[in-house]
Amino acid sequence: MIILVDGDACPVTSLIERIAKTYGIRVVFFHSTCHHSCYSNDAYVEKIMVDNVSQAVDMAIINKVSEGDIVVTGDFGLASLILAKKARAISFNGMIFCEDNIDKLLFERYVAGAVRRGGGRVKGPARRTKRDDSRFEKSLSFLISQNMKDI
Repeated sequence: MIILVDGDACPVTSLIERIAKTYGIRVVFFHSTCHHSCYSNDAYVEKIMVDNVSQAVDMAIINKVSEGDIVVTGDFGLASLILAKKARAISFNGMIFCEDNIDKLLFERYVAGAVRRGGGRVKGPARRTKRDDSRFEKSLSFLISQNMKDI
C-alpha cells in the first residue's frame, strides 16, 4: 500500500507526510511543473513532476495506482477512476469516496458546470478550518488501518 497525492493545490501535504511516517508507508506526491511544492526529503516521500498540460497529474496517478493504494485528491472524476481500480480515494477535507457517494458527487459537478457555462454562479468551497484538518487526519488513519487489516 502506498499513498498517492494529487499534489497540485493540496492543502494537507504536511499532514500526509506526518501520517505516512507514523505508519511507515511510502507516499508519492504528483504535481505539474507550474505547481512546484516543497516536500520533506525523507526516504518514504517520493516526488513526481509531470508536464503542465490538462489532466497530466491525473493520468500519472491512474497509471501508478494499484489495488489497495490510497489516493488523496479533490477531483471527483479521478476518484471515480481510482475506485474502479479497487483503490481507495479521500478528499482533502477527509471525505472518503465510495460507490455510495461518487455518482451523486459527479452529478453535482456536472450540474455546477452547466450553471457556469450558462453564465450563472455557484458557491465555491468554504474556507479551510482546523476541523477539516482533523477530519482528514482521522479519515486517512481509518483508511490506512482498514487496508492494513485487509492485507
